[in-house]
Amino acid sequence: MTYLDYSTTTPVSLEALDSYTRLSKEFIGSINSHNELGNQAKKMLDNITKEISNMFNVMESEIIYTNSGLEANNLALIGVCLANHKRGKHLIVSKLEHPSIYGICNYLESIGFEISYVNNDADGLIVFDDLKNLIRPDTILVSISAVNYETGVRQPLKMLRQIIKKENPMTLFHSDLAQAIGKTAINFRDIDLGSVSSHKFFGPKGIGFLYKNSSVKISPLIYGDSKSNIITGVNSLPLIGSMKEALKISLKDLDKRERYISLLNERIVAKLENIEGIKINKTKYSIPHILSISFDKIIAESLANQLAGHEIYVSTNQSNEISSSVMAIYNDLSRSKSCMRISLSYKTTVLEINRFLSIFEVEYKKLKNLIGG
Repeated sequence: MTYLDYSTTTPVSLEALDSYTRLSKEFIGSINSHNELGNQAKKMLDNITKEISNMFNVMESEIIYTNSGLEANNLALIGVCLANHKRGKHLIVSKLEHPSIYGICNYLESIGFEISYVNNDADGLIVFDDLKNLIRPDTILVSISAVNYETGVRQPLKMLRQIIKKENPMTLFHSDLAQAIGKTAINFRDIDLGSVSSHKFFGPKGIGFLYKNSSVKISPLIYGDSKSNIITGVNSLPLIGSMKEALKISLKDLDKRERYISLLNERIVAKLENIEGIKINKTKYSIPHILSISFDKIIAESLANQLAGHEIYVSTNQSNEISSSVMAIYNDLSRSKSCMRISLSYKTTVLEINRFLSIFEVEYKKLKNLIGG
């Protein structure tokens, strides 16, 4: 099998699985139980949370566990809006967000909030002047992903935060970090809130967390009998411990791994950019882990199905579905309707890339011949 879809999800690492098994066996008590077993579980959870907070140089209280990155996004955006609606009802988001962000924005608009969409330039970077001009006295939140999930464009979070705070110190800055953690270095102090998803960095599915600066006020989305102000329903020590192990490994040698992945990326681009009918959706700000390509005539989904027959796995948009990120950067409807994403990790091998390129070219030419291209 040649797996090139790491940006969708990653296999759980052996270390993470081992941690899940060990914690499941050794800590059977609930962290909410007021007995010895519960106390042991709670103590272990506190230790794990301290380790995670140390990885990002934040306080333990600034880590809020969630069931997913999607829940973290919901808690960040809706939680901020509910807690701060008396101060304003205006939000700003980019045109390069994951669909989950836009789904949340649609809901917020339905209950009276106003959304503005900040422009990006031809390289995919947020236009600073446009962001500056959109910020108003009643702007309570800006949400811009650290790394775009389709084109890999990385945003300068520190610079964006400086612009936001200069225009309105009360405006909060949220970033979806799902495609950034484990791929590139992130300073949590460059944002007020950040959403993290475990299964994007070789951790288990069903767990993630929201980083929330201690000064930020948010309202809970789920209510229950707890001393905590923010209830997410998560009470799985094994999942949290497993995520911690995956995090610890994913944050090692980021620069070294990125250099290696860059070589793989360049190998793919060198081959594909010389094939007629293929466009590379990559800018100088794209991280090498994510590579988007577009096809002039063939349907990306059809090619992906052909590759799957060889046990080569990539991701695509559905037939005629518009890639909002490619559209936002290139303003080309045709280019945005047939996109394929090839996503790499430090576990990807040169042999896998060579196999992919060899089979890709054969299957691509077959499809082109079928349509007379």
